[in-house]
Amino acid sequence: MKKLASLFLFIIMSVCTFAQAPQKIYDESIDAVQQINTAVAQAAADNKYVVCQVGGNWCPWCIRFNNFIKQDSTINQIVSENFVYIHVNYSQANKNPKAMQRLGNPARFGFPVLVILDEKGDVIHIQNSAYLEEGQGYNQKNVLEFFQQWTPTAVHTLK
Repeated sequence: MKKLASLFLFIIMSVCTFAQAPQKIYDESIDAVQQINTAVAQAAADNKYVVCQVGGNWCPWCIRFNNFIKQDSTINQIVSENFVYIHVNYSQANKNPKAMQRLGNPARFGFPVLVILDEKGDVIHIQNSAYLEEGQGYNQKNVLEFFQQWTPTAVHTLK
């Protein structure tokens, strides 16, 4: 009976593990420089900035950050009102060296790393996401403050 119960438990765990396909938010096949240029053009037209979340589908913290900002309605609203948000791939299959150079070589901070571009496409901030983490996730207050401090309105107020 114990063997049968163990076998049943093993089968259930296996099914649950294989049923959850890894989430894919980064596209390794696209030209990241073109992706950035398109986002900058859209941001300029909409009076927004661009947030480039640099990372890869291989990075659990990258997936967590993506899910965190989508699930938190306050953060999601700040992001959607002020930024064109893109995921710039960095992986073994495609390190996107030209895009990384364009973004100020942000990989030195680890992943995910967030790069803010103004309406002209200039890098105005690179954010090490480790400062936004808390436990096994992200700190809502810190993430919200980060996005609020880098909106076009906040930055132009300082100029």
